[in-house]
Amino acid sequence: MSTQLTLLGTAGGPAPKRTRSAPAQVITVNGDSYVVDCGNGVARQMVLAGHDLASLRAIMLTHHHSDHNADYGNLLLLAWASNLERTVHAYGPPPILDMTRHFFDLNKFDIDTRTDDEGLRPPQHLIAPHEVTTDGVIYEDDNVRVTAALVNHPPITTALAYRFDTADRSIVISGDTAPCENLVDLAQGADVLVHEVMYMPAVDTMVAHYNGTRLRDHLVASHTDVDDVGDIAQRAGVKTLVLSHFVPTDVDIPDDVWAKHAAQGFDGNVVVGHDLMTL
Repeated sequence: MSTQLTLLGTAGGPAPKRTRSAPAQVITVNGDSYVVDCGNGVARQMVLAGHDLASLRAIMLTHHHSDHNADYGNLLLLAWASNLERTVHAYGPPPILDMTRHFFDLNKFDIDTRTDDEGLRPPQHLIAPHEVTTDGVIYEDDNVRVTAALVNHPPITTALAYRFDTADRSIVISGDTAPCENLVDLAQGADVLVHEVMYMPAVDTMVAHYNGTRLRDHLVASHTDVDDVGDIAQRAGVKTLVLSHFVPTDVDIPDDVWAKHAAQGFDGNVVVGHDLMTL
């Protein structure tokens, strides 16, 4: 068995970016795909990364900001149109059950047409959504055990990180979070921690062009400064820290700047993530 992590999208924030795709990553084990977050364009990013959409086995949403869930339904619909034949389990905070049902209602015309014309099995029978509100193991199969943990991303009350344990690796995806002890606990001894980051000097420049005070207050309260992420990784005892969900995106911050700040207080390996990077 060989477990691989591919960063499908490494941008932060809902607006489409020039240099990075929206947040998403896929973990593959024995040819099966497990997607964490479904930002805009996730299905195409999977195809560009060489993954068959029909290999999809589970989806985990960290929270319901649009940069993380905008293409949740589209990924399911496009996998179904790509000859998906087995059940896909989808996990996330409420209201993922209602979201799934409403998405199928929205696309009823296409679904009914393809079911009648192409003989496809209705996708509603292939999708099993589950709501997650507490810490603990949420999913397990022959390849992987997935554990969820609540993280700190106000004003959202239910935001999640996920840990994937396979026979050969352990991978943790932070989701969006301010520094959080629950994440440190979840990531203890992991091989890889993918953690969001922001660079405050560039944030201050960015917010000067927007509703500066409120946006800056939100970012500080609900995200993690790149200067703090090394300490989080060190206390968790992870081997490799992968930076993703860059805030701001589409600014000229060299990789070595991100890496230098993230490495403070961390003895392990720091990787500056890019779209379609496989680790």
